[in-house]
Amino acid sequence: AGGRRVGEEGRSLRWPDHFKNLDEPTNHLDVLNVQWVVDYLTGDVCSNVTSLIVSHDTKFLDNVATHIIHFDTLKLNNYKGNLSKFVERFPHAKAYYDLTASTLAFKFPTPAPLDGVKSRGRPILSMTDVSFTYPGAPKPQLEGVSIRVSMASRIACVGANGAGKSTMIKLLTGELKPNKGTVYKHPNCNFAYVAQHAFHHIEQHLNKTAVQYLQWRFGSDGTDKEALVKSTVKISEEEEKKMKEPIQIQVENEDGKLIKEKRVVEKILGRRKQGKILEYEVKWVNKSQDMNSWFPREKLEELGFKKLLDDVDRRKAAAEGAFSRVLTTANAEAHFEAVGLDRELASHNRISSLSGGQKVKVVLAAATWSQPHLIILDEPTNYLDREALGALAQAINSFEGGVCLITHNQEFADATTRETWVVANHRCDIKGDADWAAYAAEALELAAEEDQVDALGNKIEKKRLPSSIKPKEKKKMVKELKKKIKDDLDMTDFEEECATEWGLFSA
Repeated sequence: AGGRRVGEEGRSLRWPDHFKNLDEPTNHLDVLNVQWVVDYLTGDVCSNVTSLIVSHDTKFLDNVATHIIHFDTLKLNNYKGNLSKFVERFPHAKAYYDLTASTLAFKFPTPAPLDGVKSRGRPILSMTDVSFTYPGAPKPQLEGVSIRVSMASRIACVGANGAGKSTMIKLLTGELKPNKGTVYKHPNCNFAYVAQHAFHHIEQHLNKTAVQYLQWRFGSDGTDKEALVKSTVKISEEEEKKMKEPIQIQVENEDGKLIKEKRVVEKILGRRKQGKILEYEVKWVNKSQDMNSWFPREKLEELGFKKLLDDVDRRKAAAEGAFSRVLTTANAEAHFEAVGLDRELASHNRISSLSGGQKVKVVLAAATWSQPHLIILDEPTNYLDREALGALAQAINSFEGGVCLITHNQEFADATTRETWVVANHRCDIKGDADWAAYAAEALELAAEEDQVDALGNKIEKKRLPSSIKPKEKKKMVKELKKKIKDDLDMTDFEEECATEWGLFSA
């Protein structure tokens, strides 16, 4: 975990010294380790030590700082007291405490439409009873995890370093395969993932400008080249061998009779939708195009073709995105500007010359170019200054898709999320309003316990909840809802809420 690596590097703090220069010392650290740093710097060991600290962590600075050096208009000004005292003296610095006071503004692109998703509260990613053990590990990293994400989700994923937060997100997004349980992903769902060590995204492209990097990454066809190098995309020798095994199918012969025949898949060409079922076109080895066959996704996944199916989904989504959003220099510059990187810097400065905060903006812009339905940010508060953090918080709150944050920054989480996933003891405990995402888009409110009446004195019926459905009625409803989902029929808000609550969309 990132915090463990930082902790190992931080052992140098234990050595006696008269001067310590600390640059963002709380980055990647969980709450317990941050408190250790606070106790160490303010304790007897450092009582005669001068510490020069660069940090955007307001709580940390309040706890350790005795003087504030403010860099303003190319001058350094020294003020006695901690950050709170500084803000009392200079109210215009309120952005250090209040993220909404930021004068910057970020904006994420509007997500593309999703087939069959008529409500932002409908799950587009979910895990049910998932367990995972790393190869060679004596114990599972995660056990019995059940979570769901929709385009209305605002989630903070918290826990100690090494608890399994990043592992859980990788399972959810398909980078890791669970040992037990099911993972559901809407075939057209597009998500942006900015890793904890964000700079690894651009390490091989430091001689490019930000615009050149974006144009290289997505090209003319919209395909994300970075996604193609992930291990979860590459087909292993074992998988390739399995895909070359003959499959027995039923076909019509020249007399119109059904016969059994063994064929080998050459490639998967395209996709179509039959009701709620996705079917994929299979081209056979040594067979003409007119002998192609269509199979449901579930059948082909069972036969080991999941990565080829995902590739078809990826290419289809990329082509649609490239058609709706052309990657010209002007469009790229405008996109970078929307996340706080000036056009001049984006087009005329090499990435290697940018600051840490500016590089993070490059990574953030590149990740969101393809109009994602879900944005996953791992430790997003690292490297960004307070103004940029405020702008990021406002962009998250106004974003029309889902957001999941892995963070130790409670202030940032409180300002942007409504649901918390607490990862501890190999499990995930959902706190806060766990069902908020299921009905946020419809703006439904829970009815008060007492009877309510309208202006004419008529009794207002209380909102019905899925949990209020009796077992016999639920059994009947489940059957009806499954049929509606299969036939792609319209559902009422309440029916959709029940289907979400009961996990029917991912069934």
